[in-house]
Amino acid sequence: MSIRVKLTDIIDGIESQSDEFSAYLNKKTGEVVLVSDHEMRAAGQDDPIDDFPEWEQDQVRVARDIISETGDYILLPTRFDVDEYHMMESFCLSLADPKVRDALCDLIRGAGASRRFKDAVFHYGVEKQWHAYRDNALKNIAVDWCRQNNIEFDE
Repeated sequence: MSIRVKLTDIIDGIESQSDEFSAYLNKKTGEVVLVSDHEMRAAGQDDPIDDFPEWEQDQVRVARDIISETGDYILLPTRFDVDEYHMMESFCLSLADPKVRDALCDLIRGAGASRRFKDAVFHYGVEKQWHAYRDNALKNIAVDWCRQNNIEFDE
């Protein structure tokens, strides 16, 4: 029997990832867990679980399960899979107002593009449109990921 997950849990997991944290789906429980690089390194050690601080023991257990490759955990799409820059670019090109479209397209070039873009969507009053566009794009990524991995989901 296949587990059903909440699509919002998958999206939240995707958004919670960073350079130091990765999100995984437990295919047995449907739970999305966030595991740090530190916890993954600690899990690779042979130290008894009791040697870790109590607050960290559960996370190290999860990391050990992930490392053991039992098939119970699957990595969610990472921030590299999401490609936020392409998302910003597609949003800019989707705008009907050529003035706003051209201004935003110019601002996303080069270093600091993300900060300039976020400031500009607020300045031009398209912040709600951007958030709706981004939410929809993340939903599509989550849906595609679930389908590719034969995971049933509730929207």
